[in-house]
Amino acid sequence: MKPGARARLAILISGRGSNLQAFIDACAGGVLNADICVVISNNPAAAGLERAAAAGIATCCIDHRSFASRDAFDTALAAEVSRRQADLVILAGFMRILTPAFITPFSGRLLNVHPSLLPRYPGLHTHQRALDAGDPEAGVTVHFVTLELDGGPPIIQARVPVLPGDTAQTLAARVIEKEHLIYPLAAQWHISGRLQLTDTGAYLDGEPIPATGIDYQENAH
Repeated sequence: MKPGARARLAILISGRGSNLQAFIDACAGGVLNADICVVISNNPAAAGLERAAAAGIATCCIDHRSFASRDAFDTALAAEVSRRQADLVILAGFMRILTPAFITPFSGRLLNVHPSLLPRYPGLHTHQRALDAGDPEAGVTVHFVTLELDGGPPIIQARVPVLPGDTAQTLAARVIEKEHLIYPLAAQWHISGRLQLTDTGAYLDGEPIPATGIDYQENAH
């Protein structure tokens, strides 16, 4: 990517696309020096496809049920993202476990957001698990995607307190507000050349990122 040029983002979704909307707004508002070149879903009924189309963004559906194996689906998905010449791939509620067929070609250019303070609670039902454990806080992590599920190096985390009477739903509602702030921020770090993934981990401005990611502050930039 040429210095100063607007990056091309491919965003992968499976559902309504709330994080997608955060990226649409960040691109339009100048927070992100990028354009969304395509929104791809594995689910033909994903409401986020309509959201993208309404914003004038190209969409594509690659239905995983049409493929005999995960590898075959991931190979087709990788080909589509490559065809769109994406500089950075954003997983935004993409409910598929990816294989090396997709992860390897985009290593270092593939980000995900996970609704917990990784390494706590990889996988599903993160908010209920935090409540069941009696945790005083919960949160969200943006991380690089590697071959280990939810195990790639964290980039940035945002925290919210667990309040008396919280349910998984009320906690999730507060966490997702933080997702919408830190995910575009991490993407901007990447496309501006500040953020890299190396064999020894994630780096921001040449400095190693802590094992649990950078702790988000409201004035971070």
